[in-house]
Amino acid sequence: TDKVHQTPTAILQGPEDKVNLTCSHTDSNYNMILWYQQSAQNTALKLIGYVWNTSPTVEDSFKGRFDVSGDAAANKMAYLHFPKVTEAEDSAVYFCAASEAQCFTIPSLLYKNPL
Repeated sequence: TDKVHQTPTAILQGPEDKVNLTCSHTDSNYNMILWYQQSAQNTALKLIGYVWNTSPTVEDSFKGRFDVSGDAAANKMAYLHFPKVTEAEDSAVYFCAASEAQCFTIPSLLYKNPL
């Protein structure tokens, strides 16, 4: 069974139109929902942003064009908002993914290198 669902599954919008996408999951261990863009011009997946529990983050290259919101843990939902479609690259495939967030510290960064 699918654990992650995105709606709408397909959408056709014109320039200056507002777009809202929804992502939901069913796994009680997941507390992060991520949004990705794959454009025809650049087929690599680009991280737009994510919601960790209720804290949204938008990557610098997408700030001002996209918004993310939601509650990835309790409500198991997140939203991707385009205030308006403005760039050719906005015409793309959008993916969401859900995950259990992993936080760690790299020990080598905690120590000062003696000279």
